[in-house]
Amino acid sequence: MSDTTVGIIGYGYWGPNLVRNFAGAAGCRVKWVSDFSADRLAIAKKQFSFLSVTQDYLDLINDPEVDAIVIATPVFSHFKLGKEALNAGKHVLIEKPLTSSVADAEELKNLAEQKALLLMVDHTFLYTGAVQKIKNLVDTDEIGALQYLDSSRINLGLFQPDINVLWDLAPHDISILSYINSEIPVSVNATGISHTHNGIENVAYLTLNFQSNFIAHFNCSWSSPVKIRSMLIGGDKKMIVFNDLEPSEKVRVYDTGYEMKTVEEKHRILVDYRVGDIYIPKVNPREALAGMAADFIGCIGTGNKPVSNIDLAIYVVKVLEAAQKSIKDNGREVKI
Repeated sequence: MSDTTVGIIGYGYWGPNLVRNFAGAAGCRVKWVSDFSADRLAIAKKQFSFLSVTQDYLDLINDPEVDAIVIATPVFSHFKLGKEALNAGKHVLIEKPLTSSVADAEELKNLAEQKALLLMVDHTFLYTGAVQKIKNLVDTDEIGALQYLDSSRINLGLFQPDINVLWDLAPHDISILSYINSEIPVSVNATGISHTHNGIENVAYLTLNFQSNFIAHFNCSWSSPVKIRSMLIGGDKKMIVFNDLEPSEKVRVYDTGYEMKTVEEKHRILVDYRVGDIYIPKVNPREALAGMAADFIGCIGTGNKPVSNIDLAIYVVKVLEAAQKSIKDNGREVKI
């Protein structure tokens, strides 16, 4: 079978990484890169001499040799570019989040299904060794029934001109939550504020409410003096700390918990705490983007469902859209 020929639209921060990893994926050939900036294209050509470059993305979409289009552009352009690529018969990979609305996301999904094409979103964290290890710990009941997830993804900048901090940062952790926990939230509450007075929130807090006894909370900020990328996952047996800034020991499992006892005659609750061992599981060091590229190319050939599949991507957009409504209504609970 011949290689899958790929064209990449957008050569910003993520562009060089995409070219490098797709060029290294088995069964893949990267032919084109498109960007509005002639300077960025000059850099692309210097970094990867085998590339054809153009300022007109239609050169990629209209090229009969191109089998798949990778879209690495601002969120507002995802729907238009994705629709054009699908209509041209190309498989499509889009940077997170899929689109800026649920309606647009579902339209792209329906179009891909009608044309029997793969539509996938680059939720890269799902391909990290750390997150795959966490999923394994959850799936094998190592930590017991899930009780909570508490995530902090904060740093100083980068302020986005078209989306707020939740749309920018929260997709990472919402996708991780969806990957490790199949339960769908029933509603969200979100609050946030814009210190730049342009209506785009730079600090926001999101809570996902579930039918079960599970709860998830996300803290996102572009205004923190320190960079934090941490996640706490609590089970009724053990607890996990995921620190993505750790160079090697990203996942720690704590044999820590508690048991509640009610003393009826005294109307009191007694808490029996358990503090046990901490261990650091080994995780696969493979670059996540390489795994994502391999999954996309592989699923084009096999027709299999990728890890970062379209249903997960739409789940993320549904949560973000509901969160936006909640923020604009002062934290009101919004059903999903």
